[in-house]
Order: sequence, then structure tokens, then C-alpha cells
Amino acid sequence: MILYNVTVSIDNSIHLDWLNWMRSTHIPDVMATDCFKECRLSRVHGEEEGGMTFAVSYIAPSQEKYDEYQEKFAQALQNDHATKYAGKIAAFRTLLTVLEEFKK
Repeated sequence: MILYNVTVSIDNSIHLDWLNWMRSTHIPDVMATDCFKECRLSRVHGEEEGGMTFAVSYIAPSQEKYDEYQEKFAQALQNDHATKYAGKIAAFRTLLTVLEEFKK
């Protein structure tokens, strides 16, 4: 299982608009690619003054599905995000391989 995490720092003045767009448009568009089986939207605490930070974590069932997302869909979806919020956000992406899960 692959965890693809996108951490986004956002100007305070647009964070509610960004959250609404993520919930109504961007995350559904990413999930519609069928490359991920779930997504979690989280707030990161301890951000810099004047901004907020969020983490969007997508779970892909395999490296192959993640690679398919990168090859076919990622560029267009990332461009939409960058264009809509140009100058108001900074994003960085992390890829993790889940070795084991522990649930209660």
C-alpha cells in the first residue's frame, strides 16, 4: 500500500475557499481516477503566523496504481490547483510505502 501525502500551506484569507474547493472538486476529481482507495484531509497544527497548513493523504493499493496516477492524471490536477491558488499556497508531496498497519 502506498500513501501519497500532499502538504499545503495556505494564506489565511483563502483557507475556507480552498477547503470548499478541495472537498467539492479536487479530491473528488483525484478519487475519480480510481487510482486511490481512500483520502484523508487533515489540519496540521503549529503552522506559521498568517497561514494554515493541511495534509491531504491518498491511499493507493499498489505502486502500479500510484504510477498510473502520476503518468495519466497528476500533472493536469496539480496544474488546476496551482493555477486556481497561484501565489496563495505552497505545496510539497511525499510518497510513503506502508509497511504495516496497526488498528484497534
